[in-house]
Amino acid sequence: MAAVLPFRDINVHASPSYYAFSSPSSPSAPTLVVDRPSGDLRLNYDKMLGAKRVSSVAGILGIIKLRLDKYIIVITKGQPMGRLKGHMIYKVISTELLPLRERPLHDPDEDVYLSLIKTLLKTGPMYFSYSFDITNSFQRQIQSDTSLPLWKRADDRFFWNRFIQTDLIDFRSGGGTGFGRQSLGTQSEVDPYILPVMFGMLRITNTSVKGAPLTFILITRRSRHRAGTRYFTRGVDEQGHVANYNETEQAIILNDNSSTGLVGFAGDGGFQDEKSKAAGPDSQVLSYVQTRGSVPVYWAEINTLKYTPKLQVRGVESAVHAAKLHFDEQIRLYGDNWLVNLVNQKGREIRVKEAYEQMVKILVSSPEQEREGDQVTSEKFKVIESLKEKQRYDRLHYIYFDFHHETKGLRWHRAQLLLEQLEKPILEHGYFRGVDTPGTPGKTEIRNLQRAVVRTNCMDCLDRTNVVQSMLGRFVLSRMLIDVGILREGELAQDDAAFETLFRNVWADNADVVSKSYSGTGALKTDFTRTGNRTRAGMLQDLNNSCTRYVRNNFTDGPRQDAFDLLLGTYLPSTSNIGSNFMFVDRRPVFVQSIPYIIAGSLFFVLIGALTQRPADATVWPLRVLMLVFLAVAGVCIRFVLTHGTLYVNWPKLNTPPYANEGYQDALDSVRSNAVIGPLVGAGRHERGRSDARLGYLEEGKKRIE
Repeated sequence: MAAVLPFRDINVHASPSYYAFSSPSSPSAPTLVVDRPSGDLRLNYDKMLGAKRVSSVAGILGIIKLRLDKYIIVITKGQPMGRLKGHMIYKVISTELLPLRERPLHDPDEDVYLSLIKTLLKTGPMYFSYSFDITNSFQRQIQSDTSLPLWKRADDRFFWNRFIQTDLIDFRSGGGTGFGRQSLGTQSEVDPYILPVMFGMLRITNTSVKGAPLTFILITRRSRHRAGTRYFTRGVDEQGHVANYNETEQAIILNDNSSTGLVGFAGDGGFQDEKSKAAGPDSQVLSYVQTRGSVPVYWAEINTLKYTPKLQVRGVESAVHAAKLHFDEQIRLYGDNWLVNLVNQKGREIRVKEAYEQMVKILVSSPEQEREGDQVTSEKFKVIESLKEKQRYDRLHYIYFDFHHETKGLRWHRAQLLLEQLEKPILEHGYFRGVDTPGTPGKTEIRNLQRAVVRTNCMDCLDRTNVVQSMLGRFVLSRMLIDVGILREGELAQDDAAFETLFRNVWADNADVVSKSYSGTGALKTDFTRTGNRTRAGMLQDLNNSCTRYVRNNFTDGPRQDAFDLLLGTYLPSTSNIGSNFMFVDRRPVFVQSIPYIIAGSLFFVLIGALTQRPADATVWPLRVLMLVFLAVAGVCIRFVLTHGTLYVNWPKLNTPPYANEGYQDALDSVRSNAVIGPLVGAGRHERGRSDARLGYLEEGKKRIE
């Protein structure tokens, strides 16, 4: 049975009563109709009348319901990124939201919701394919049922638009899409309209090593679960999902003539279809998967406008159930997990390190610890293994490596010490290798399976993690090339200078994409990833990125987090109290709101006073006194802001973290208790400052747990 694939071309017709979507290349397929303004879905097998063609789109990203209206999100442009086994991969370049109401209603919250979603869709790196499942690794693809529609084969973790496809999926499954509608039975003809999209990074490069041509691929898939921004999404949630979880797959394809030739549209019955199969050596795929994710305990970093946020770690015992859910999934999907922890063993990060180790000790039966130190640090490595054979969680193998201490003083070569610890398990558990079966198009012979994964983390799972993952990727790549005969034993992939430059830049680009999605800036230490050396220019760039992160994490990440929550369904806008009780109104006391303006005005006056030219005989002391007064006012106000920083952090408005509410209320109570300024922010005089007014939006929306 041929696989059902998404339509490659969709025409959109609009009328006052409906939108109609049809594929001109599949004239016998029914038209998908979305009634306006109800949003009810139906299939039409006859010619639609009374509608005009609006445009041609690359696909339907999904349907989202906001406060006043539903919107169909369509992909208006996709950029080809390259072919994988003959299947073209596209990047989402532009999207459009089609309102169901013919005359859109305006509401301050609705306008903000739309702005948040449009910004995320514009800046988020999203990829899709009509015939290749990019949400799954090569190994999972070969083990999947290729007769299923593409969206049913997609990995739920990386099916980024899964929530906004809910209406289409429910309709396909036979559920009604409107109040009171009866089930119509399974609507399998909806399958071609459901297009799974992946969020992350993808690079496909045709290159060569030692003269042997190959396709080098790097794919990072970001999980849609517990997605968010750096300081507003940490640790694990009750469902076992961790923050900033990414799966990175590095692959090479050999003898892959289909990457440059015409692609056949025969479907996705394997890695390669018959039309794109060329004579010659059998095509084969070799891939290696790594993961990264936040430390699976309940912890948070609370913004206070200080450069280093306040760290909060809850009792480890409270997170045991969530950690079990997390590692149950990881073991089921990947086999043994080698947990590489790179956080510092001193300072504030030690609390996260100790919590992680305590969690592993709870999960692993009869844990045995082994420490190794040197003159640089008393704990260079720490390994936690099980003495018994073999309970489920004994497939967890914990390795601590003090990355910052070991590489201190630009001694980056010492990161190889970690590779020496991991070399044996990596070689033992292997990588995936699949070879096209001769004479049987669409079939792949599995030569080897990857039976374990290295799960790396630091505090952010960004900069240190990027360096380590690229190091492991280089090691495995050399092993692959030796196994297929391109390199001889003892040779390394980095011996080919041109390929090494490509390898470094692709991994550095990957680091930047993952970092921008989570922290708002490119990654740190990418000069080392790109060149193999730490440079002064790289350090200056890191300083710039660190300063930019500070600004973004405190003042712009709140709206970014709201955008993630809207698009991924962790917040559902309420349709009640329309026209009142607005979500995004600043409800802080007027005095608190005015402080930044007072600072700006005072500094502006001081600047003007210092730069203005005056006649030689003019009396200057009154101006200087005023400048000193305004400078003092600015200083007092800046001190106020830094002392009560939580009042000025741009927190998420939709799913505000509990610690943010507590910190805000504590800071406001502190201000009210001040004998001088307390009366200016008293709840009695300024209703906007009352806590119940500010927190009223917490009951207005609803969290969605799948």
